[in-house]
Amino acid sequence: MGEVARHIDDAERRARLGVRHALAVPVADTLAAARALTCLHATEPASVHLAAWARAGVTRDDIDDALYVQRSVVKQLAMRRTVFAFPRELLPAVWGSASARVAGQQVRRMAKEMQTTGVATDGEAWAAEHLALVHRLIADDGPLTTAEVRAALPALDARVTRGRGQYQADVAVAASVIVTLAASGAIVRGANDGGWKVSRPRWTATEQWLEDVPEPLPEADGYAVLVGAWLRAFGPGTEADLVWWLGATKAAVRRALADVGAVPVSLDGEATGWLLPDDLDPVADPGPWAALLPSLDPTTMGWKERAFHLGAHSEKVFDRNGNGGPTAWWNGRIVGVWCQREDGTVDVVLAEEVPRAARRALDARASELTAWLDGDVVRSIYLSPLAREHLASEARASH
Repeated sequence: MGEVARHIDDAERRARLGVRHALAVPVADTLAAARALTCLHATEPASVHLAAWARAGVTRDDIDDALYVQRSVVKQLAMRRTVFAFPRELLPAVWGSASARVAGQQVRRMAKEMQTTGVATDGEAWAAEHLALVHRLIADDGPLTTAEVRAALPALDARVTRGRGQYQADVAVAASVIVTLAASGAIVRGANDGGWKVSRPRWTATEQWLEDVPEPLPEADGYAVLVGAWLRAFGPGTEADLVWWLGATKAAVRRALADVGAVPVSLDGEATGWLLPDDLDPVADPGPWAALLPSLDPTTMGWKERAFHLGAHSEKVFDRNGNGGPTAWWNGRIVGVWCQREDGTVDVVLAEEVPRAARRALDARASELTAWLDGDVVRSIYLSPLAREHLASEARASH
């Protein structure tokens, strides 16, 4: 590895976080917010809107315009089989690397499930046939909802059991086929038939949604682009952070780090982080800032090793599966969570004592978010343990 370029302590990492993630200084619009973070989490539809609001103060109409009219930000299944909203220019890199990896995993799982459930004797042949059928159907007759695809192809109504515990569900095979096509980049989530908090996409052939569709980059080139973008936004980070974020192998990450010429730096706790070679200058403290971020926000979820911004609050903020709920931030650290009452009011629930200035700033952000939501209540399935405890206490007190 060689000699490290310099030491970057936790305080500077938090300063970088505030500046690079557009939390200390807002950006102009939804596209700029997505670019600042490489991509926005989109597993829960409302998270895209809340993340963009936190960084750009944009309206819901502004965000929908970027997603569905300008199409400058596009939802794509990618790293760790998670839906993200990417700046359009990153799609070729994603399609050739992280999304291709997920698509391959999905095809193999689908083929195995078709055989183990008795739907087909040759799972690979079944998968290839039905991927082609659904792609052709959407290209010829789309955009189509999942329900419309199932109605047109009744064979896709066969069901399989997925997940465990509270996440276990019986799902139609149609979901497997559509998810695989979406991961491959053949189709995209087009216009949404639901409201801003509901995912009910009309699946659309990619060439019809984007018109001029570039070719996916070769795998190594794609990973290099993504790693470079991540280092610009999240660096310094460790190899373990990148392996987790990309959902890739150590070999792929090490190759990408070499391809972008990443430079090692030392971190607090005797860890080694990585930065781009033109990004070694110190980042000054941007001054005090407060933020309220949604569940699964990129800033919350962007690193595997989160001690520098999370401290001892993991069990209060993250569920047992490692999903982060809505969070309250002060100067680069998670200091609590936020949730909504039934009337839509946003409450900040602190996990530690903070200065009065921090409490005032967080309360001001809560008031702004309450006004922005305008009575809409966002119910995340990833609500933090601390928020659940607070809401249960409020419910008991009201009876």
